[in-house]
Amino acid sequence: MSEQDNNGKGPKVWKIEFAPGAFDDFEGTQEELNELVARIREMAASGELAERAVPVDVDEFEDIDEEVLELLPILTAGNTRH
Repeated sequence: MSEQDNNGKGPKVWKIEFAPGAFDDFEGTQEELNELVARIREMAASGELAERAVPVDVDEFEDIDEEVLELLPILTAGNTRH
């Protein structure tokens, strides 16, 4: 997720991108997946996603995928909500 300037026309707009394979383990129907993705995008557009964000301590998680750990510095770059 990245924050983009809205050229001074209101609040910043969040761009949501899902990594390839992000939903490979999703066990619902395609319709349910489409609804989930739409809801996430709605939450980003309304600001609800940012408002409800909660900082986490990665060290508290025992089973974090190594690939996720490698991406964390990139994902948190410029994040001021620590």
